[in-house]
Amino acid sequence: MPQLTRFDDVFVLDLGSDENRFHPDWMREVNDALGEIEAATGPRALTTVATGKFWSNGLDLAWVGAHPEELIPYADSMHDLVARLLALPVPTVAAVQGHAFAAGAILALAHDYRVMRADRGYICLPEVDIEIPFTPGLTALIRSRLTPQTAHRMVTSGHRYGGDEALAAGIVDETADQDTVRQRSIDLAASLAAKAGPTLGTIKVRLYQDVLRALRDRAANIP
Repeated sequence: MPQLTRFDDVFVLDLGSDENRFHPDWMREVNDALGEIEAATGPRALTTVATGKFWSNGLDLAWVGAHPEELIPYADSMHDLVARLLALPVPTVAAVQGHAFAAGAILALAHDYRVMRADRGYICLPEVDIEIPFTPGLTALIRSRLTPQTAHRMVTSGHRYGGDEALAAGIVDETADQDTVRQRSIDLAASLAAKAGPTLGTIKVRLYQDVLRALRDRAANIP
């Protein structure tokens, strides 16, 4: 399960060491961590890390399949989590050390910055292959984060981007090797920690007001 620790001005949220899928309990733990970060004062930033093969492998489709009656509340929780992270009033950096697929890639895109391991791992939006169309809210987020050419290729082909290709396409902001991706992400977060606070939160809300509105539109985002 996700765990939150703090090193000086940087909160480090470890998503876990397995596939880190969006199980309801997992999302609840992430939300609790974001609440703790929001409640803190002074300079602070967030780095989201993981351990092992995956950063996050997306939705917990096995849980959804076993609880079809919970599909709509589950989708609402996922959209709310993405919106909350997007508007978080602190600088956020995703340290993508492994695969970030589907909703995992969406979660990475909701961060302010992304540092990805250069030599291994992929970031990918494979929904076209698993026949799950993007909701209007997720589509708005993708369009806000990527160039039109990259967004089109990612969502219509399901192409898997390695670190260097993701950097060239503007999906991530930096790459680093296996031994430094986490520390580079922490260093980047620390360099921005003084910007945390209500002003940054207002800037994000206004910059992404259309995306946030789309993510929070429950009627439009029914799966």
